[in-house]
Amino acid sequence: MSAWYQGKIRYQKVDEKDKTIKITEVYLVDAVSYTDAEARIYSTVASNTPDFHLFGLSRMKLQEVYFVEDGAETWFKVKVNFMSFDEKSQKEKRTPFNMLINAENPLEAYQLISERLGTVEDYQITDINITNILEVIPYEEVDEKLKHGNFRPLAEVGVN
Repeated sequence: MSAWYQGKIRYQKVDEKDKTIKITEVYLVDAVSYTDAEARIYSTVASNTPDFHLFGLSRMKLQEVYFVEDGAETWFKVKVNFMSFDEKSQKEKRTPFNMLINAENPLEAYQLISERLGTVEDYQITDINITNILEVIPYEEVDEKLKHGNFRPLAEVGVN
């Protein structure tokens, strides 16, 4: 079962005035473990950033991540409370869900989440917060050859 992990990297860069500045970037990756998340961040970032240091990796509790095609690069974390009535206790029960969506501003994030929730009536959007996530890296299936290895029966190879 996969989960979302937030990784922070740090590297140095020389600006236009020949001054060295420290850059911190945050990535969100869908992975099955901390090790997988670390490896996927390294493989994604290494091609663009030659010398960086991964200094923080933590699990981020998200129930849903929405990718808006042709959307903004700013990611918002949205907290939605779904309400249900508990027959046993005769009280209203709130179940919080954290969602992530890319949008231009908080109003657009609100509208996009509302569209995706569709006809669900009993919910409240309680929080919309901007994040410092630079890129979201979704899980990708491993190539079938890599998954099972490039193995052939010994009879096919000609080994006795």
